[in-house]
Amino acid sequence: MAMRRELVTWEEVEELVDLLIDQFEHDFEAMLIITRGGIVPGGMLAERMGLSGILTAAVDFPGDLENKRENMLVWPQFLQFPGDELLSARRVLTVDDVWGSGRTSTAVKNRVSAAGGMPFTSVLHFNPHRNMFGTARPDYFAASTDAYIVYPWEQEPTAGWAMRDY
Repeated sequence: MAMRRELVTWEEVEELVDLLIDQFEHDFEAMLIITRGGIVPGGMLAERMGLSGILTAAVDFPGDLENKRENMLVWPQFLQFPGDELLSARRVLTVDDVWGSGRTSTAVKNRVSAAGGMPFTSVLHFNPHRNMFGTARPDYFAASTDAYIVYPWEQEPTAGWAMRDY
């Protein structure tokens, strides 16, 4: 059975970012953007919140493309991660676009905690139907869904956009 797809517009992304900001109960001393999905929402959040301490994390879950079920149990590889001294004793907002299985956000949260930081996870969309971590969920999310979300930065450009002369 094919998963329902939902195309999200830029206007909807702006609304989702506003919904996240309205939920924040803390001031954050750093933001840790998870690449690639968290880059756009993280940048939007940082700009609106006036945060300048922006860090990035790149996480990969290697595995055999044929064995999706077994891949869900693979340990993450951190391709890029800030040093402990940038996280220790700091309230760190982690940002990604979506929490599907929850593997990426959970791996990053645990690594921030291990460095002595206080992580708070945030995503635009939370899919409780795919969550692998029982009752665990993001600290902050703007919407809950059962759909496969396609953000505007993932969509094919229109013919007019592709043909513009720069």
